[in-house]
Amino acid sequence: MPETSYVDDVRLAHVLADNADALTMARWKALDLQVSAKPDLTEVTDADLAVEDALRATLKRARPRDAVHGEERQDTGHGPRRWIIDPIDGTRNFVRGVPVWATLIGLMDGDEVVVGMVSAPALQRRWWASKGGGAFTGKTLASATRLQVSGVDAVEDASLSYSSIGGWVSSGRGQEFVDLMRESWRTRAYGDFWSYMLVAEGAVDIACEPDLALYDMAALVPIVTEAGGRFTNLDGVPGPVGPGALATNGRLHDLVVGRLTPSEPTVDLGRLTP
Repeated sequence: MPETSYVDDVRLAHVLADNADALTMARWKALDLQVSAKPDLTEVTDADLAVEDALRATLKRARPRDAVHGEERQDTGHGPRRWIIDPIDGTRNFVRGVPVWATLIGLMDGDEVVVGMVSAPALQRRWWASKGGGAFTGKTLASATRLQVSGVDAVEDASLSYSSIGGWVSSGRGQEFVDLMRESWRTRAYGDFWSYMLVAEGAVDIACEPDLALYDMAALVPIVTEAGGRFTNLDGVPGPVGPGALATNGRLHDLVVGRLTPSEPTVDLGRLTP
């Protein structure tokens, strides 16, 4: 069970996830689903907005002193405790009827994520963790299985999951990522939150993306780390702060950070000689 100081927060995260699941499943594959484009040209649906509004309303009642940061609405509140919400991670999947999407709920205490909840009702899966309390998957607190990362310790034996190639090229690490793919035993684009949950389950050994926001990452961090893995940015700095995200079983982490470090450009000194 989670350590004492976060027991109530984990229970609240389950309540929030239950509320989100009811709203998202009611709108998934709905013929009248409303989809619009945000200024950054990413998609948002009426379900995204409804979920974030509902979770914010519950948090306002249950945790009035806590701040809230979400993908779709303005930040509210101040103080060291801050809830991080992504109402639907994988909105494009949601819109197209692909079941790989989830509500992500994280709680930060200062700069550290101390509670993480990922609920994917179309997959009938839920994952959660709290600082010092372990990581679990199941439908309820009472019927949960503890998560544990894999023991793979060589990149050539590792399974790698990612979202897409395009972002790696624009990040300046495209060649490094392709080389990592070639070196890995197996690569699949499971994408979004699912890549990281598969790392926590021990089914995948490496998951990485070149560009993510805080609300994409916060909930994932404690689930991976409490399962025995590591979660950092691409430079190896722990936590949900970019550039990008890298999650591994821990044994492979430093190796992969090294593989993804951009090579210094070489200079032909002969070309600089008059």
